[in-house]
Amino acid sequence: MSKNSLLKGVFLVGLGATSYGMLATFVKLAYEEGFTTAEVTSSQFILGILGILIINTFQKFKNKEAVEKATPKNIFHLMLAGTSLGMTSVFYYLCVKYIDVSIAIVLLMQTVWMGVLLEWFLEKRVPSKQKIISVLIVLIGTVLATNLFNNQLDIDWRGILWGMLAAASFTTTMFTANKVALGISSAQRSLYMLLGGAIIVFGFGFFTQTTPFNFDIFLKWGIFLALFGTIIPPLLMNAGFPITGIGLGSIVSALELPVSVLMAFLILNEVVIFSQWIGIILIIIAIVIMNIQIPKLKN
Repeated sequence: MSKNSLLKGVFLVGLGATSYGMLATFVKLAYEEGFTTAEVTSSQFILGILGILIINTFQKFKNKEAVEKATPKNIFHLMLAGTSLGMTSVFYYLCVKYIDVSIAIVLLMQTVWMGVLLEWFLEKRVPSKQKIISVLIVLIGTVLATNLFNNQLDIDWRGILWGMLAAASFTTTMFTANKVALGISSAQRSLYMLLGGAIIVFGFGFFTQTTPFNFDIFLKWGIFLALFGTIIPPLLMNAGFPITGIGLGSIVSALELPVSVLMAFLILNEVVIFSQWIGIILIIIAIVIMNIQIPKLKN
């Protein structure tokens, strides 16, 4: 693989992660304008599905060779896997409603150790020393990044609860997305997973939206949320990961964490103290350790 090709892969994954990192700030700004979680999630998924449909249609006309179509079984499995994607959006957006974005993104990053536990439980794969060390570093980094040592800090427990649920559902999404219907195009996979997620999102909206739906969300924030949450990141990451490989790609995708905190700091004026930055750096270091080859630390 040429150096230019590898740099291209790193750029694509990094840009996708950066897009994800901007998402929570947009949600927070939408909340400040009075929009509800149901309106935010619904607009993101509806416009996201339309965008992916357009991309699928474009691919059909562009590719001279026939694109492998998803079977009914593929569609069912992808939509089922996509329900966790919908839950991630709902839980994470509820989380940022109650706590700062800079803390919410740290809670979402608990997928690092949750993924290790899920792999151990489902695949009976005992974690290596390398992964155990990474998990311990993540936990230490989380304590610092959430500023738990500050006795005057008043974190809404609802935000913590929704943040941990978002991390759990996101872990499920990552685990299933890499195992379901891998033979069809990434655009098709994204479409059916979004349709599955939409069932959860629309169900949540139906039961929680107590005021008339404000359709202004589609023009004000829906386009941003769809582009940076459901269209751009999956396409860029699906294009970049085959070039970088899972290890390097996972390291580069950790950019989501500092970008999210920096956006919250610059745009939302959230206070981020020095110890929190140290915690964020520790979490990134843990992700690096987990995804590089260190022979001495292997079992």
